[in-house]
Amino acid sequence: MKKQITIIGAGLVGSLCSLYMSKRGYDVNVFERRRDLRNDNISAGKSINLALSKRGWTALERVGVDKDVMKIAIPVYKRIMHDKDGNLTHQQYGKKDEAIYSVSRSLINLLMMDLAEKNGAKIFFNEKCVDINFEKTQAIFENTNTKKTTISVSDFIIGADGAFSEVRKKMVEKLKHEYRYDEIEHDYKELLIPAGENNKYLMDKNALHIWPRGNFMLMALANLDGSFTCTLFAPKTGNNSFEKLKDQKSVEKYFTKNFLDFSQIVPDLYEQWTNNPTSKLGIIKTYPWHNKNNTILLGDSAHATVPFYGQGMNCGFEDCRILDELLEKHENIEECFNEYSQIRKPNGDGVQELSMHNFIVMRDKTADPNFLLQKKIENKFSKKYPELWQPLYSMVSFTNIEYSKAIKIGEKQENIMKTIMQEKDIHLNWDSEETMKKIKSLIT
Repeated sequence: MKKQITIIGAGLVGSLCSLYMSKRGYDVNVFERRRDLRNDNISAGKSINLALSKRGWTALERVGVDKDVMKIAIPVYKRIMHDKDGNLTHQQYGKKDEAIYSVSRSLINLLMMDLAEKNGAKIFFNEKCVDINFEKTQAIFENTNTKKTTISVSDFIIGADGAFSEVRKKMVEKLKHEYRYDEIEHDYKELLIPAGENNKYLMDKNALHIWPRGNFMLMALANLDGSFTCTLFAPKTGNNSFEKLKDQKSVEKYFTKNFLDFSQIVPDLYEQWTNNPTSKLGIIKTYPWHNKNNTILLGDSAHATVPFYGQGMNCGFEDCRILDELLEKHENIEECFNEYSQIRKPNGDGVQELSMHNFIVMRDKTADPNFLLQKKIENKFSKKYPELWQPLYSMVSFTNIEYSKAIKIGEKQENIMKTIMQEKDIHLNWDSEETMKKIKSLIT
């Protein structure tokens, strides 16, 4: 008899997971709190653009939908930093042709739902999860329109219902699972650089654009229609904060002073500012990520993070792949879920640590000449000795190395580079053979 699976959440991770479960021959029912987004006209202000990297692509390839997603993805090969005067500094992400990919959250979500249904999953919209009965493996839903209650009984429940997960909430309430939420001191607001004439891009579309300004920053990724989705990250209070930006005069002064070249190509800046929401950012930790053999958490419900490494979606997609591999490995579902919790938790913690670290890198260090020089040295050495050195960013974005392992390797590399950057006249001798030999000696 087919296994019956209930997936709560038809977002990116829930939709991809339903593809995996359908391909396993399971009978999959997906319940989504929101209405069917395919009937909406999605506009800016909803969410940050997403960066799809190696581990995300690996998960898509395993289930056979990577080519579908590639049609809506834009390759991003480098960062371009914008200083206050509009001068640009370029920093390549990896080796030639290595790229992350800019994708619209809404477009990829709509595509994943279409693919899920095409492969046999049933999606029920406007169904809000209100309770979980862990003893009977039942998920209880209330229709947001009719208020009718539905009880879904299945072999196991997958909670892919995001940062505000009801499944996780019931695990914490009823099973006393660990839970912690840490809100950071910065909020964000999304803005849009419109396309130029004939949908022309007004900046390099194949780059992540960053306006680093110390404790605040603006970033932009291209969309398929010639526009750019931009996100301002700034403190809640204090200098250069959201609390200071209360009227048109203060908003326009802020952008003219700090992001002049940006403000010159956004004619409706204040209209966007008032229409688009200001949103909070935070990190969620919980453990374990499962209950016995009947309930499991994936994606943001288990490890919601801040968006500064572009790894939230990639980590969630990786959850789906790892769960599928473990279901292949174990006949006993409880053993499968146990191993999933044990091996994924350190990597959920890892992606959160990396995300906060990269926030500091992007807002502070990408404008620092010493940081940029260090990255040039690392890049040269890694090209010369690829078997000895893969930069942290490359490990995270261009491999499937576990996040937790990448962090440990990255810490060792950072200690070596601290020594190298203290060498006399390093800014003159950075690409010398002596510098390369010194790094090699510190590794071996």
